[in-house]
Amino acid sequence: MNPNTIKGTLLVSVVLCVVCSLLVSSAAVLLRPLQEANKKLDLQRNVLLAAGVDVDSMSSEEIVEMFNDETKVKRVLIDLSTGEAIDSEAKAEAAGIDLASYDSKKAAKNPKLSQRVHAKGGPTFGISRREKYAYVYQILKGNKIEQFVLPIYGKGLWSTLYGFLALQGDVRTVGGITFYEHKETPGLGGEVDNPRWKAKWAEKQVFDDQGKVDFRVVKGTVDPNSAQAAHQVDGLSGATITSRGVSNMVQYWVGPDGFGKFLEKQRAQQ
Repeated sequence: MNPNTIKGTLLVSVVLCVVCSLLVSSAAVLLRPLQEANKKLDLQRNVLLAAGVDVDSMSSEEIVEMFNDETKVKRVLIDLSTGEAIDSEAKAEAAGIDLASYDSKKAAKNPKLSQRVHAKGGPTFGISRREKYAYVYQILKGNKIEQFVLPIYGKGLWSTLYGFLALQGDVRTVGGITFYEHKETPGLGGEVDNPRWKAKWAEKQVFDDQGKVDFRVVKGTVDPNSAQAAHQVDGLSGATITSRGVSNMVQYWVGPDGFGKFLEKQRAQQ
């Protein structure tokens, strides 16, 4: 067929479209495992960052190896309503989940695996539903748990922020914090990524002596002479709503409707 005719031109265009579509589809399928592996690695990297591990000096293989060694990092699925671990197939089956494929982010959108969030006079962190079961990462040295790394998320100004909050072995003191996904304004709310601001979280206390949540990201800077200074972090300049969102989400996730029951059990065992 003469390609210079209308029919020829149409045929060539159709063939090119089909071939290009097949190439794009094949590339997407072939790259998906690599993309999933990179996504998992980034998540693991941020868990360690929150715990204060120097991941910049570690290779990707070393990070993966660390997570594959339960004497160093142990991931435990927690029933947030009881604080108990879902650590057997029988418990998982009773909860209606598959331990091998469970994804807490997807579960938060599944009516059977999530529940509505009710403020009850407490912090409103901008999320209407949250998962019933969530992972906790235990960072170990020897047989001792040095830090508990909790996944946290909540609304900022423009987006939902996803991150990790690390608590030291006393289950009261902050080890560190990091955010790995958000769309806050660069230079304002986006300063949640600023290492200098994140460094201010270390050694802060999120509970009072009675185990009640006592923590806040303040507007402006913390008064070092205040009796509450140990329970406060400087707010982000020009980002009041984002600062309030971070404050509220931390209060929620360490509180009784988040990981509170689990954390209380850990303190009771000390």
